[in-house]
Amino acid sequence: MHTQPQKSRLEFFTDTAPAAGEVTEIVDGVYWLRMSLPMEGLDHINLYFLRDGDEFVVVDTGLGWHVAMDIWRQVFKDSMNGAHVNRVICTHLHPDHAGLAGWMCRKFGAPLLMTMGEYFLCRLMAADTGNPAPEEGVAFYKRAGFTDEQIELYKTKFGGFGKAISPLPDGYQRIRDGQLIEINQRDWRVIVGSGHSPEHACLYSGALNIMISGDQLLPNISSNVSVWPTEPEGNPLEDWISSCHKLKSEVPEDTLVLPAHGIPFRGAHHRLSKLIKHHELALERLHKYCLEPKLSTEVYPVLFRRAINDGNRSMAVGESIAHLNCLRARGLMQRKLNEAGQYLYRST
Repeated sequence: MHTQPQKSRLEFFTDTAPAAGEVTEIVDGVYWLRMSLPMEGLDHINLYFLRDGDEFVVVDTGLGWHVAMDIWRQVFKDSMNGAHVNRVICTHLHPDHAGLAGWMCRKFGAPLLMTMGEYFLCRLMAADTGNPAPEEGVAFYKRAGFTDEQIELYKTKFGGFGKAISPLPDGYQRIRDGQLIEINQRDWRVIVGSGHSPEHACLYSGALNIMISGDQLLPNISSNVSVWPTEPEGNPLEDWISSCHKLKSEVPEDTLVLPAHGIPFRGAHHRLSKLIKHHELALERLHKYCLEPKLSTEVYPVLFRRAINDGNRSMAVGESIAHLNCLRARGLMQRKLNEAGQYLYRST
């Protein structure tokens, strides 16, 4: 375990974020591509590619839309000088990370490397495209406290996941926690975390003291940790907190963290401790707030500073239920159905 004293603040790689589409060399052979996103509240993603001899390895691919494809074509031509991409690695399944994985793998005849949980859940969610919203999903949001109008909006928006990704390859190479992936004669160790997604893979190079962290460790925002209709009794927040503790034991404090959002930084332990404290304090506030019974849609004020609207409502209620389920698992919260078939939560 690394026991260096925590720094009081983060040290950023640069003071100014590069422009969308710009490539920045982090160290020799490690490149950062910043790409814009057409998403509310999240306007960019950081993607990375690594030199591997005369070829390259891409880590995360961006959203499956034409703007990202055009930027990658320019990168292949200019920054990679037309070299071959021999592997595509996706940290996790979300479309801003895996959206162009299938397109890129087919373009180069390259294998896709993912953890099993991320690969198969991505395939499963993409298969929902064009299907009606399932009864389990409707029941989940009714119990959560959605209005009839909000339920109808959920039905309308259901199945959009597959529209944001190119079809994944029908086969993949599984990566696992602790596995070493050799790139350019250096080992990158897979560190798996959970909570934001089921089996998220970070990549750590001891030789470079660099970690590509995906969404598992971000410098300025806390990744969404939600319960979804597919696993309504899940406890992803406890998984997330445990994963933060795990990362503190796996990488040094002075590791240069290459996140999916924000600017690369040092101060991993400080940031991880802050994330843990953030959620533990939120759990304390929620426990006090639910001394009188509350619906999951009624606890937003103690968890979020931002306004909840149609664009972020599903993530907000999912994160609310994640905190409530965590308190239930700790024996600090009870739940029962009211006469309207909605779950009421009350602190023990």
